[in-house]
Amino acid sequence: MPMCRSLGLLGGLSILFASVGCNRKPVPPALPPAAVTVARPVEKEVVDWDEYTGRLQAVETVELRARVGGYLERADFQEGAVVKEGAVLFAIDQAPYKAELDRAQAQVQSASAQSENAATEFTRIERLRAGGGSSEKEFQDAKYAKMKAAADLEAAKAAAENARLNYEWCQVKAPIDGRISRKFVTPGNLITGGTASGTLLTVIERVNPVYCYVDADEASVQKYARLSREKKRVSARDARIPAFLQLLGETGFGHEGVVDFVDNRFDPSTGTLRARGVFANPDGWLLPGMFARVRVPGSGRYRAILVPDAAIDTNQNLKFVRVVGADDVVENRRVTIGSLFGQFRVIESGLSGNERVVINGLQRAIPGTKVAPAEKPFDAASVQTTAPPGSPSTQALPATRNLPATTGPASPADSANAAAAFLNELSNSATRPAATRATTRPAAEGSRQP
Repeated sequence: MPMCRSLGLLGGLSILFASVGCNRKPVPPALPPAAVTVARPVEKEVVDWDEYTGRLQAVETVELRARVGGYLERADFQEGAVVKEGAVLFAIDQAPYKAELDRAQAQVQSASAQSENAATEFTRIERLRAGGGSSEKEFQDAKYAKMKAAADLEAAKAAAENARLNYEWCQVKAPIDGRISRKFVTPGNLITGGTASGTLLTVIERVNPVYCYVDADEASVQKYARLSREKKRVSARDARIPAFLQLLGETGFGHEGVVDFVDNRFDPSTGTLRARGVFANPDGWLLPGMFARVRVPGSGRYRAILVPDAAIDTNQNLKFVRVVGADDVVENRRVTIGSLFGQFRVIESGLSGNERVVINGLQRAIPGTKVAPAEKPFDAASVQTTAPPGSPSTQALPATRNLPATTGPASPADSANAAAAFLNELSNSATRPAATRATTRPAAEGSRQP
C-alpha cells in the first residue's frame, strides 16, 4: 500500500508540471533595427564672414550759407528732394549789388580814360626829350603818372570783378548733387553771409554712393593681420575687399560694396579701429544716419565639409556626430567644428566627406547598435554659404587650403578682370552717380562673429 500511494503522488506531480508547462508564454521576437535618416556631408566652397554694426554717413555734406548778406527773396526748391549741382536754391535781393556793380564798372571806364591820357602824355614828353625840348624831371613825372594810371585801372577792374561776383552770389546755387534738407530760413528774412558765422540756409548731402562706418575690435584686427601675413586673406589696406550691407528689417545682405578705408590708429577710449565701406545707392534709399550691419570676409575662399548643425552632439566640451558604418552599426565620431552657414556647420576635422551621418533619429541611433538607415541626399546648390559667382569681388579673393581648380566657362583671368572692373566702377561712383546693377550677396544667415 505505501508503494502504491507513492506512485500515485508522483503521477499527480508530473501531471501538474505538465499542465504548467503548457500555459507558459513564448519568448517575444527580437526588435527590428531602428529606422534613422542618414546623409553624406556636403563639400562646398565657402568664405567665413565677420559681422559688424555701424551707421550710414553721406559721402559729402554741405552746409549751405550765402556768400553775401541781404534780404532773402525766394527759396525755389522742394524740401527733401534731390537737387542737381548748379540749381538755384535761394535768391537774395540783387538791387544793392547791381548798383555797386554799375558804379564799379563806371570806375573802370574812368580809370581806363586816365590811363590812356597818361600814356599819351608820356609818349609826347618822350618825343620832346629826344629833341632836347623836355627836362629829365618832366620825363620821370610822366613815366610815373602812366604807371600809376595803369595800376589804378587794374584796381578798378578788380573792384568791378568783386562787385560782379557779389551780384552773382545773390543766387545761392547747389554746390553738389544730393538730397536737400528743409529751409532753415524762409523768404522775407535778412541774412548775413561771407563768413563762417553766416546764416545757415540748408544742408545738402550726397546720397550716391553712401558710406558705412564700423569699428573693429583689436582682436579682429590682429586676426586679419595674421591671415594677411599667412597669405590666407587679402588685407583691406592692400586691396578693396567686398562688403555686404543689411538694413534694419531686411532679411538678407542685399547691398554690395567694398571696404575703401581703414584708419591709421586705434581709438584708445574704445580699443577699436575704424573702417569704412562704400555702397552704391542709385535709388537713394540708403539714408545717412541709418543703423546697418556689415559683413566682410574673415578668410579666403576654401573647400569645406558641411553637415547640418542639428546633427552635431555635445559631450561636455567634445563635439561628435553619429556615423553609420558599412555594416549599419552606429559609432560616435569626434569632430572639430568651424563656422556656421545657415543650418550647416563646417567640419574642420574628423570626417572625410564619404561617411553616412545620422541627421534624423539621433535618439534611436545608439552607438554600437545596428540600425536601418534611409539615405537622403543634400542638394549642394541649395546651401548658401558664400556670395554667388555673380559677385566678382568675392570671387577675386585668394583661395586657401588647396582649393581645387574651378571648372566653368570663365577663366581665372576673366574673373580677376571682372573684379577689377567692378571695384573701379564703385570707387568712381563717389564723383558720379553709380549705374543701377543687379546685386549679389552672401548667405542671409550665419557668420563668424569677430
